[in-house]
Amino acid sequence: MQSYTIGQAARLLGVSPDTARRWADAGRVATHRDEAGRRLIDGRDLAAFSVELAKAGGGEEDASYTSVRNAFPGIVTAIKLGDVAAQVEIQAGPHRLVSLLTREAVEELGLEVGMEATARVKSTNVHIDRV
Repeated sequence: MQSYTIGQAARLLGVSPDTARRWADAGRVATHRDEAGRRLIDGRDLAAFSVELAKAGGGEEDASYTSVRNAFPGIVTAIKLGDVAAQVEIQAGPHRLVSLLTREAVEELGLEVGMEATARVKSTNVHIDRV
């Protein structure tokens, strides 16, 4: 089974190594030591802990989890839902942006016509962030 160092776990959880270390010290996630004395977290334990954090709202609601820099804040003007895929249109000033994403993503973001959202464009990909 794969194990992760505190630093690797922190990167995967989106927190600082100090935060991950404090969680491990507090017993929130189990660790063990390898032959070199490094603290490691079993992959299954880390996966379960990451799901627990997400359910508890472990991050800031307004935080953007993408590195895409070309941001177009605007308003959702249309949503077309299919069984698996969805199409979201955003009007950002004079720009109309269209993103194809999963239906699950639209539902998780709680996107609705008339709400603010930010389209983030990188090359030919359009990412949607809820405002």
